[in-house]
Amino acid sequence: MGGEDLEKQIILLKEEIDELKRRWPAHSVKAEMVERLEELEEKLERLRLLQESK
Repeated sequence: MGGEDLEKQIILLKEEIDELKRRWPAHSVKAEMVERLEELEEKLERLRLLQESK
């Protein structure tokens, strides 16, 4: 996986996280939304660590 590919994936993940947070209700957040946010943030962290190791 090239550096440019990693950067593109990181950008796309950040955009998806931002979009999810824009839809985040003030109250009564659905469990699915919380799980999705955690999943996206974990994936983003893995990609950042991979990018740093190159």
